[in-house]
Formats: sequence, C-alpha cells, structure tokens
Amino acid sequence: MRAEGQAQIDRIEAALALVRKSLDWDRALRRLDELNARVEDPTLWDDPKEAENVMRERRRLESAVGTVNEITQEMSDAVEFVELGEAEGDDDTVTEGLETLERLAERADADKVQALLSGEADSYDTYLEVHAGAGGTESQDWAEMLQRMYSRWAEQRGFKVELVDYHAGDQAGIKSATLLIKGENAYGYAKTESGVHRLVRISPYDSSARRHTSFSSVWVYPVIDDDIEIEVNEGDLRIDTYRASGAGGQHVNTTDSAVRITHLPTGIVVASQNDRSQHKNRATAMNMLKARLYEAELHRREAEASGEYQEKTEIGWGHQIRSYVLQPYQMVKDLRTGVTSTSPGDVLDGKIDDFIAAALAQRVTGEAVEVEDVD
Repeated sequence: MRAEGQAQIDRIEAALALVRKSLDWDRALRRLDELNARVEDPTLWDDPKEAENVMRERRRLESAVGTVNEITQEMSDAVEFVELGEAEGDDDTVTEGLETLERLAERADADKVQALLSGEADSYDTYLEVHAGAGGTESQDWAEMLQRMYSRWAEQRGFKVELVDYHAGDQAGIKSATLLIKGENAYGYAKTESGVHRLVRISPYDSSARRHTSFSSVWVYPVIDDDIEIEVNEGDLRIDTYRASGAGGQHVNTTDSAVRITHLPTGIVVASQNDRSQHKNRATAMNMLKARLYEAELHRREAEASGEYQEKTEIGWGHQIRSYVLQPYQMVKDLRTGVTSTSPGDVLDGKIDDFIAAALAQRVTGEAVEVEDVD
C-alpha cells in the first residue's frame, strides 16, 4: 500500500475507533438489540411518549452503528481495489482506489463529530451567555465580538438565534448577553465553548496604541425538555425587576418588565428582558434557571465519571480555554486541544467548527494536550 493510501486508512481507522469508544461499542450493540425487540412488542405504543423515546434512541444507534459498519466495509473494498491495481500494474485502478479512500476519510471525520454528540442533552436547543471580564470598555468590546462570533457560527449552521438578555457596555460593547440558539444538536455542538476566552490586541480605545489583554467568559447550558422535572424552592430565589434596554442602551419599553432571578444556594443568576410582559420574562428566566441547574448536574456526573471536577472559575488569568491574538502576530489557539488557526478574522466570523470537533473528541479520549502560552 502506498504511503498516501496508508495515511488515509490510518485517518479512517482513528475516526472509527473514536466513534466506537464514544458509543461504548459492545454496550451499544446490546442496547440496539434490546430496542429492536421493544419495537416488535405491540404494547409499546400503549405509552406514546415512551414509544417515541424508544424510536428516537433506536434511530440514533442504528444510524451510528450502520455508518461504522458501512465505512469499514467500503474501506476494506477500496484497499482490495488498490492492492489489485498494484499487483496488476494498473495505475488507473490504484488512483481510483486511493480517491475512494480519501473520500471515505473525509466522510469518517464528518460522521465522527456527529457520533460524538451522544450526550443526554446534546440534541437540545441551548442558551449561550457571554460576560465581559474586568477591564472596562476593552473587555466589553471583546464580549460583543464573541457574541457576534457565536451568532455568526449558529447562523452558518442553520440554527435560529434569539437575543434573550442584553446589557450594553458603558461606552461600547456589552457587559453581558444571552443568546437562545435553536437547532438539532445545538447544545451538543456549543457545550465545549464554556470557559474564559482571552483577547490580545492593540486597543482601539487606547490613544497610546498599547497592547491590551482582555477576558470574557462564555457559559453554555441546554434548554431542557418539559419532561425533565427540576425542583426549585421559591424560598431559595431572589427575584428583581428592572427596566429592559436594547442594544446601544435604547429603552425597549418604559415599564420594569425585565426579570433577574438569583438562586441563592448556588449563586446562579439568570435574566430575561426579551418580552414586553414581565410575566413572560419571569417564565423565561425560570426556565433558564432550571436549565442551569440541570447543566450543573450533567457536569457533575460527567466530572465524576472522568475523575475530575472543576468549579466555575474567576474570569481572569489561568482559566482560559482559548486565546485570540491579533497583535503582534495573528493566531487563535485552543489551550485544551492545541488546535490553532492563523486566521483570527475567519474564527471571529464564526468559523469555529475545528475547535469544537477537537474539544468533543478530547472529551471521549480524555487526553490532555500541553501547549505553550501564546501571549
């Protein structure tokens, strides 16, 4: 086998190995057999909601298992094709087989990311909060750049984006904003973006044109299904109302319709000002709070399973997941996976799928990547 063909084979096998690991392959096969048996049971539809859940899980596993088996078989066929061409000295046959392997490698990489979205809440819509760190206007401008980046990313994926909460900066940018992103696997894709993002650039707000470092945090949590029951004690809540304001500080209305809810035991704060009705904003904020509590439980379970636990940390040095350097050179580097881009303009325009794919894969492999500081 030629070197280029072996490279594609290695790429395909690595992708399939990651998919099998993420599925817990043997358990997935047993579970699929169980689900197929359930589907044959005529009493299944006595409980329509349970039946829908069974059918949804069956479709997901059937698709994932079928894809792995199909790519494995097509790879085997392509390898035989190349070896036959090499044995007979037929360069056209070899070339055709190598092209097939390359197409399979690209497909395996794409299917790998899809298969990694197998978490309990991955298929749900998601909330995404952006908060400016310390640093005044510079950090607030950076927070708005991140809000724009995630809005562009979501729109490029065909997701619907709604602005649920918005607090304008003192002079420019934002203090915070909450996006509601709707679409299949929205939470699954976005969940790895939670953390602190660092920007290094020559500040447009500094008359001396000095280099500044700014921080903003991103927090991602799923929009929970109505079937998921989260108990919240009203006595644990502090509920504040205030006047809603839009981008740039314009008043949306003249009544105190915006609602902020603080969950006292955890310190979680959520807010909604998207609707003119205080009642509707309160309902939205309560749903957001339940979603945050649910996400915290998911995180706790995942952390226990991996033997790690990290509390949400201060927005500052030492807790970044990604650095964006615009001056003196241009580079975006993910500090968890080592993935880099030398086109920060493209990244800030929403092209973050490579970072997301690598972070999703790392959650399965558990492999840490040590990278140098990019400052």
